[in-house]
Order: sequence, then structure tokens, then C-alpha cells
Amino acid sequence: MGEMKMEELSLPALFEQARKIHLAASESTVDQETLKKGCENLAQCEEMMSKLGLFSTNETKDDISTTNLKYLLVLFYLGELTEKVAQDDRIQVLKVSQAKLKEFISFCEAMELVPEEELQMSSSGGANSFADLRAKKVARFRRQKAAEAKLLEIKERKERRGRSTRAAAISTPVETREEDLLDDDGEEEREAWLTTISLALCKAFDLLEMLKKEEEMLSAINEKKLQEGDGEVSPAILDERAKKAEAWHRDAASRARFTKPAAPITCATFAQDVIEGRKRVSDAHEHKHQPMIFGPASLVAKNPTSERERLAAQVFQPHYRLPTMSIEEAGLKEMEIMNKWQERNAKLMEEANSSWYKDKLRPGEDEEEDDDAAQEKARQWDDWKDDNPRGAGNKKLTPCG
Repeated sequence: MGEMKMEELSLPALFEQARKIHLAASESTVDQETLKKGCENLAQCEEMMSKLGLFSTNETKDDISTTNLKYLLVLFYLGELTEKVAQDDRIQVLKVSQAKLKEFISFCEAMELVPEEELQMSSSGGANSFADLRAKKVARFRRQKAAEAKLLEIKERKERRGRSTRAAAISTPVETREEDLLDDDGEEEREAWLTTISLALCKAFDLLEMLKKEEEMLSAINEKKLQEGDGEVSPAILDERAKKAEAWHRDAASRARFTKPAAPITCATFAQDVIEGRKRVSDAHEHKHQPMIFGPASLVAKNPTSERERLAAQVFQPHYRLPTMSIEEAGLKEMEIMNKWQERNAKLMEEANSSWYKDKLRPGEDEEEDDDAAQEKARQWDDWKDDNPRGAGNKKLTPCG
């Protein structure tokens, strides 16, 4: 019954439950059942994140919304809780925990969240001397303390704002209280989650180094035990090799979820239902492109009979012009215009090459006669203007004319 309830929970609810379990495990000791429940919740969160495609390798921290930033901590929480699980095969637990922590660090590196100092140290192959190791530890410790101080400052700032809001709510009218409660603290929430991720990176690097040392010690102890035995040497070595190969394939499969993302959910409404808990990831969904209907569907589907219905059907119209024809129809229209243009050009070329057009352009006697008549008419017009200057007809209307 509990598993069904966990599957029916939404992604924010699952993450909140797992975060509370991780906080309790960090501050005090919790029982193994609670740890396993937290690991199951985080595994369910990881599966839902992969199905929903919340993150992409092409994105950076600036492309991720504030609401989805917290889900970057799922792998870190899963790695820390897995390390606390009690199991007979401790080496296997350490390998799974290391795989999750490495996956978290590599994903944060793709999101440009890992500091440059850590990247430079990892690219140089780690610390080569005790001085380098000490400098790396000191730098990481300072970043961790700065992140903790910043988170404490943000928490105190929220508490002070909450106290001032409650005090203002008592001494101000209802309208003012409602306006004060609408303050947008999105930037502060984003800053808090980014600082939490930075703190988690510091802890992940330290925990990863500690788990590597513990794995080396346990492997050395197991090898010594195997060398002391006579008849169990060969089967034990084969089992160890089989476990290493299985762990390698499992780690490769877990990393492939980010290098080759799963088939995304194409329907945005179904993805929102999954996030809010109304649907499950395993449910089948179909995404069909529905035609866009603007205005009340009851009026758009039929011809309006009155002026009131006609005006109501025009509500919620798009702010841009809708296409009047398809791409195929536009291509056929352009082809028709081009054919008409080619036919007209061919007709003009045929007329230009005809003998009638050439004879018309050839100068002849008629054109010469027309030129003489035009010149004679121009001379007569000039003589008339000389005899009748401009304004001569209006002199009789003047007082002194």
C-alpha cells in the first residue's frame, strides 16, 4: 500500500519527503527502513526527471528555472543516503554511492556549477604533493564555510521579513496586507538553491575521496583474505571480477541517461500533470495536434445568426494575421503567375521580331511631315505669345487701366 502511495505522489512531494529524510540522517542517526525509503523516493525522483526531461546537456545553470534547480540535488542526496545503508557487501555499497556522486559532479560540471579551481585540479590529475593536497582542502573548506554563512544569512533575512510582515499585518488594513504578501522573492530563492548546490559540491568531493580510500582499504583486506585461503582463491577472484564488470555496466547505464536522454514526453499538459501528481510517468499518453479555436467554441463552430453572437465569436482573436492559404497553394499560385509572365514575354518577343513592328520603328516620310507641322504650330504659338504678353487681358480691370 505504501509503494502505491509513493508512485502516486508528485515529483515535488517525493523530493520533499526525501529531503526531510536526508536532513534527519545528516543531523542524527535514523533507522535503516527510513534510509531505504529515502533511497526509493530519490530513485523514483530520478526516474521521473529522466522521463520528463527536466534537464539537458545543452543547458547551463542560467537556462534552468528556479523551480527545477532543487532537483539537481537528487543524485547527491541519493549518493549520501546510499553510503549510510548497512549491507553485507560494503564494497558494493561504496561503488554505488561513488557512482551517484560522480554522476552528480559531472552533471554539475555540464551545468557550469563546478568552481574553476576544482576543474583545474581534476584536469591536472589531482594533488601531486602534500602541499597541493593541503591547498585544495583549504580552498574547499573556505568555499564550504562561505556557502554555509550565505545560507544562514538568507535564512535570517527571510525570518526578519516574515516578522516584519506579520507586524505590518496587525497594524495595517487588509488591502495593504494583501499587497505586502505579494512580494516576489524569486531571486532570493534562486540564490539559496545555487548556494545549496555549491555546498553539496564541496561535500560531494570530500565524501568521494573518503569513499575511495575506504574502498581501497576493504579491497586490500579482501585480497589478503583471498591469498591466505587455498581452495577458495580462484572462485573468489572470479566473483570479484564479475562484480566489477556488473558495476561498470551499471554505472555506464546510469551515465547513459544523461549522455543519451530518454524519449521525452511530447505533450506539455501531460508533463505538467505528472509533475503535479495528477498522472504517473508510466501512464500512456497521446499528443494530438488539435486545431486552434479562438473564441467560444459553441459560437465559432456555427454561423452566428445575430449581431451579439457575431461579436462574441470574435473574442480572443490572435494578434497576428492567420494564413489564408497553405504552402502548396502558395507555390501553385506563384507557378501560375510565372507561367503568365513567361507567356507575356514570349508574345512581346514575337511581336518585336515581326516585320510590322520593324516597319513601324523605321523612320519615313510621314514622320518628317509630322515634325514640320509640329514646328510650324510651335512658331505660331510663340508669335501669339509675343503679341499677347502675360496679364495683358486684365489691364481693363485695374483702376488706372
